[in-house]
Amino acid sequence: MKVVILAGGLGTRISEETQVKPKPMIVIGERPILWHIMKIYSHYGFREFVICLGYKGNLIKEYFANYLLNESDVTLDFTKKNNLRYHDSNHEPWRITLVDTGSDSMTGGRVKRIQKHVGDETFLLTYGDGVSNVNIRELVNFHRSHGKSATVTAVQPAGRFGSLSIGTGSQVEQFNEKPRGDGGWVNGGFFIMEPSVFDTIEGDATIFEKEPLEQLARSGQLHAYKHTGFWYAMDTLRDKNHLEQLWHSGNAPWKLW
Repeated sequence: MKVVILAGGLGTRISEETQVKPKPMIVIGERPILWHIMKIYSHYGFREFVICLGYKGNLIKEYFANYLLNESDVTLDFTKKNNLRYHDSNHEPWRITLVDTGSDSMTGGRVKRIQKHVGDETFLLTYGDGVSNVNIRELVNFHRSHGKSATVTAVQPAGRFGSLSIGTGSQVEQFNEKPRGDGGWVNGGFFIMEPSVFDTIEGDATIFEKEPLEQLARSGQLHAYKHTGFWYAMDTLRDKNHLEQLWHSGNAPWKLW
């Protein structure tokens, strides 16, 4: 099962950092937050990634293109042409597809553009700025148990994100993006999607959290996995500093590996 990560937005609310790098490349504990997200999935055995690039996507490409070199001891033999030997590599067992999904595409458009890289398989989907200790295996089992088109991980922060109205059991009855928060259940990302979800996305201008998720909710095809543990989205410089403090404390809740 592939993991799709949305990593192409501008990140305007944290412009102190995103003037020179894409938001998923903001560093937490000497590693980009994108790396932390991938480590969460990798911990549960999901190691094939499709990353949706946009704003300054070349920097993400360069990071992973040089990842093996930067994570290894190397011998450079200049007596032989292009001779480079790696020693004691600490690189991750990942397969990564980096896809340019357009500089101006909305979240739905980015998802639509990676359809050919996912094919007709169930896939995982999340944002490139949020970390959690959600149990991905339990999330997958929950998705399979209800047999619908999509699962969203519902969390309960201080009400800054999309609100979910959850009816009997786990069915999402209504999806409202970013209402005034009241501490209710909200969209925490960490989705699981069936390929039929691509049919709800018209094109680059589609905001995934609007028409697609709202349509899935109305038709009873969107269910919520309630996660009561840690979840945090890096939206501002204050958020970034908070995650840094947690990491350096040695007790970062999302560090499952």
